[in-house]
Amino acid sequence: MAKKISFNVVFASDEDNSFPASELNNHGPTVHGWRSSASSSLNTHDIILRFHQPAKIYRIQLLAHQYLIPEKVELWLHYSPKSMPSTPSSQYFDFLGFVALADNSNTNYKSRELQSVTVTPRRGTHLKLRLIGAQCNELNQTGQISLLAVNILGEDLDVGNGNGEDQQQQQQLCSSSSSDTAPLDTATGELALASICDDLLFSMYVEESIVHYIRELEMRKTQAVNAERFEYARKLKLCMTALRTAGERLGRYSLAKRQAVQQEDFTTAKLRKEQMEMYRSTVLKQLQVQQLLETQGIETCNDQSCEIYAGGKPSLPPAPSLQDVAHALADAALSPKSQSHQDDKSSTDGSLGQTSNESVITTTTTTAATPLVPTATFSTHVANAGGWRKSHDELPQSPRLPSRHSSPMSSRQGSLRRRNKSVPRNSYEDYEERAIPTLRHSNTNEFLRECQGNALLEADPNRGRSRLNDRERRQAALPILVFGNELVEQFYSRQFQDREDGLMRLRNFLKEQELMESAETNSNEHAASPNKVARSAALLLHRAVRDAVYSVFNQATETVRVMFLEYVPGRVSPSEVARCVDRLLPELLAKSGDPSARLHTLAQHTILSIAACPEVAEQHLVAPALSRSVGSGTHQRLAMSRLQMLEQLVNTQGISTDKHSGLTCRALSECGCSGIHHPAEPVRKVAERIILIVYKMNPRLVRKQLPPDDDITRRNLLYRQLFTEFDKIDLERKQELMEESNKYVVAVGHSSSDATTSHMDKASTSSDASRLMMKSKSGHGPGLASSNGYNSCNGKQQYNEQLKRSMLSASNSRKGSASNSESTEDNTPKIHCPFCDWSCSGNDASQLDRHYWKTCPFLTKCPQCSQVLEVAALNYHLTTECDAKDSYVVCTRCTESVHKQLYELHQMEDYCRELKTGAARCPLCHDDVHLPQDGGWKLHLLSTGGCPGNTRKKNMKKPN
Repeated sequence: MAKKISFNVVFASDEDNSFPASELNNHGPTVHGWRSSASSSLNTHDIILRFHQPAKIYRIQLLAHQYLIPEKVELWLHYSPKSMPSTPSSQYFDFLGFVALADNSNTNYKSRELQSVTVTPRRGTHLKLRLIGAQCNELNQTGQISLLAVNILGEDLDVGNGNGEDQQQQQQLCSSSSSDTAPLDTATGELALASICDDLLFSMYVEESIVHYIRELEMRKTQAVNAERFEYARKLKLCMTALRTAGERLGRYSLAKRQAVQQEDFTTAKLRKEQMEMYRSTVLKQLQVQQLLETQGIETCNDQSCEIYAGGKPSLPPAPSLQDVAHALADAALSPKSQSHQDDKSSTDGSLGQTSNESVITTTTTTAATPLVPTATFSTHVANAGGWRKSHDELPQSPRLPSRHSSPMSSRQGSLRRRNKSVPRNSYEDYEERAIPTLRHSNTNEFLRECQGNALLEADPNRGRSRLNDRERRQAALPILVFGNELVEQFYSRQFQDREDGLMRLRNFLKEQELMESAETNSNEHAASPNKVARSAALLLHRAVRDAVYSVFNQATETVRVMFLEYVPGRVSPSEVARCVDRLLPELLAKSGDPSARLHTLAQHTILSIAACPEVAEQHLVAPALSRSVGSGTHQRLAMSRLQMLEQLVNTQGISTDKHSGLTCRALSECGCSGIHHPAEPVRKVAERIILIVYKMNPRLVRKQLPPDDDITRRNLLYRQLFTEFDKIDLERKQELMEESNKYVVAVGHSSSDATTSHMDKASTSSDASRLMMKSKSGHGPGLASSNGYNSCNGKQQYNEQLKRSMLSASNSRKGSASNSESTEDNTPKIHCPFCDWSCSGNDASQLDRHYWKTCPFLTKCPQCSQVLEVAALNYHLTTECDAKDSYVVCTRCTESVHKQLYELHQMEDYCRELKTGAARCPLCHDDVHLPQDGGWKLHLLSTGGCPGNTRKKNMKKPN
């Protein structure tokens, strides 16, 4: 099996005086490694290693520096028997290959790269490392390179006595490449190592003394397996695993000690040294390493199960902090004085006798042998003292290390009832060996102590309130400045009654508006701006909203509502309001998904109260967080709460056109469509209601979010119910349009009084019919410009149907007005165009459709999708409704719709000029249309000298 090959560095092209090449001879956490000289001009650096004896090489490991990284490292191997002289000039190296190293920029130059190269088994006595180039980075301005460690794994060769046969054999081995294969581990397929300590990853980060113990334990494990002592082998394996973890921690301590020595902080270095000794002795004692090594011979207790190794990997004792080490040194310094005082007292007292003297002598001997035993000096009540700096890896005190005030009952590890330690423990014995609360402290009475504590709390309510530590003071610096230290301590108290009182005091503070204003003007103690008060309150409420006690959470939500509904309006700036909402809203949303009904209901009510604040509603701070898509993996309660709150916001605030509001048709439809795919049925029901609300405003957009309405889609029960509701809404909309048109026909029939005003009634009827059609479509008057003429919600098919329906209603109104008149004209039925006063005899509706399609001068055909629409709406249609709307843009100068490829040429034309106030731009002739809402478009399109670009005006026939 492969093992570590020992070597010495015999040559280096250059080196830094502080980082010599001899550092590569050893491995450990405190090794510096080799580094090239800063003033060196060499681009290639050679390092030659000589093995202690010839060896067969299987693997070479290189550990690079974190930022002084070479570009590549070449490996050269040389073999020369001991009987042959070897000088640098006579050595011939065989090239094995090279290793390319990464620049380490992805780790921000904080990690080290370990390269393990498996080579074909070769014999050798010297290894040459040729480091070429340097990786340039911001931390390596001088072009230096470094190598922290080199490890060679292989097997030693048996060398003869130097006779001619041995020399000839070695030369043959050197000249011919070996066909041997490296020993592999059958379980992992990797190189089989004689010891885990031979790996560079192990030896560079584990402290040297622990490595020595692990090597001895590995030898014992091999012997135990051969002797079939499997329980003993299992303990040794677990002990080695735990020792490796402890060795890595000791390695970090040794690095800290070396750093303290370099900084000439010898006090810290001394504490680090004693800390290492304390932790090492504690670990070895708890893991029973000396017992497992069996230095006195075979011990039968190792073949029996024990408590430490019964549950798998044994637990390590907590590392002592520098405070514990300092107290241990102080106690060790005081112990000789107390013992000398006891000696003097015992010598003067004649009644003690020889027994007392023997006990004193025994104690003195033990103390002198181990002056710094950590288990005798650990203290738990001084762990928070501020006299010494805490260790960076300080852990809580372990119950295995008894404190200064621990009693024999608390430090006892086993039970007197359990005599046979080899028998495995069961749940009953675990239950029986629990520490009884009444006997946890043998010299005190638990009930009496609780009664005394309650009496002290009743006498002084502030006695049980914990003081703020440094970290909490830094967090609550602004609230302490605004509200005072006492109120903030109530929020950080461990007693929920104190937290409730603090919330009530904060709520009263926010409610007293007159007192706050007078304090701002007359007093300097509470002269805090409303922004600071709101920010401080949000910091405290952020902590209170997360409280697990319901009464505290109830008070916190009430305070949040008071803050946003009473204090914030008219006082706090919008940016500060947004900051407060961003701090509180995520916690309230998380509470809204709580399974408890009273918690999530209270959280929903609080969020809706925040959304009702005018400053919050103006900035749209709540709705975007609620209208995000609901994933199928979202918890049912959380998804349902979000959708219910979103539905309530839509009902109270309505659907908005601001794209940042979160209440637009698109945002609501996307949220609803994601909600109907949730696995929970209550969530799907709420999502369906949101979709139906949006469908009443924008049916085209909602249908685009859903699959096509066909027989295959309606096979799904969910979509069938949804599309059925859509059909009901469409039917109601059609009935409303028909009722409006019928009401208008009746009104026009009563208004026509005689036959002499028949022609005027025709014009007004057609104009009013077209205006009625425009109102039912977009909500505006007739002839609006492209920017506000139509709503993008309607599609081509729906628009054509409404246009035809309004035109037919206008023609029917003409019939009614003609029949009610008392003129002597012919009663032949006629069809009239509501736009251009065109008419024809008969009841054939196809003639009117043909007129719309070809000859009506008021209408035109879209050049992209061939849809028939009004000339006034062509610009708006090309940029918002047309299928090719992505290819058109609105000109910023003349407001016309222009193709993107022709935009630059369009701005160079003469007709691209600024639009006059109150006018509209004709897309056919590019002239201004004055008074577009008061008949301007009709005058421009139908008059003789009107629009010169209207080709339909030439084909227009005179009305019959």
